[in-house]
Amino acid sequence: MAEQLRKSWLRRRVENGLRSGFQHAYETVKVDPNRFLLQLRAAYGVPINSFQGIYSVDIGVLDDLAHNVIRSGMKLAAAEGAGFGLGGILTMVPDLSILAGITLRTIQKLSLIYGFEYNTDEETAELWIAAASAAGVDISREILEKEVINRFVPKVIQRIAAQASKEAVEKWAGRVIPIASSAIGAGLNYYFVRAWGDRAQAHFRQKHLELRRRKSMAESALPLLANPTRSVS
Repeated sequence: MAEQLRKSWLRRRVENGLRSGFQHAYETVKVDPNRFLLQLRAAYGVPINSFQGIYSVDIGVLDDLAHNVIRSGMKLAAAEGAGFGLGGILTMVPDLSILAGITLRTIQKLSLIYGFEYNTDEETAELWIAAASAAGVDISREILEKEVINRFVPKVIQRIAAQASKEAVEKWAGRVIPIASSAIGAGLNYYFVRAWGDRAQAHFRQKHLELRRRKSMAESALPLLANPTRSVS
């Protein structure tokens, strides 16, 4: 009974921490698409002038970039988890807030790598749909509200926080032990970002391939549209 009460209390702490962290990240943390485009060109040698050019880049190159972004996020999250983990349960909430920011920035970068910006409300909604997918959350009920971004995002964040806290509480219970929880915090944060990053990458990659296929079909149809009398043998 005592163990169940402790886990219930811990889950509420985790859920509240993640909800607060993602809400704060949504309002303040944003990868600048223009700066990230310059980084892709300068640091990785991707020959594009806009994110529309992503669709002419080999998919294997994009996958490699995505893996690099996920690994970078994992390392950053592990370092952050080790530092805050020294305080055990006392530092859990600020740790979760920073972890949410790292996770969201990783998802944003993956979105851009596969050619999806988030300058409009609709694009922002799509970003949070991807975040929900990364958390393993079915938000089909909320999809109808995605045009009203100020209502849509808080609901999605609530669903994400509830699901993530449910999955994490068993693993994060060890963080109630100070000092030892430093290593636990590092490991848990590392695998948290890896799991979310892998699922978000799969979401964006599938959407990218679908859009690339449609673009290819449209380009193949152009000669026929330009010359409708041309016969096809």
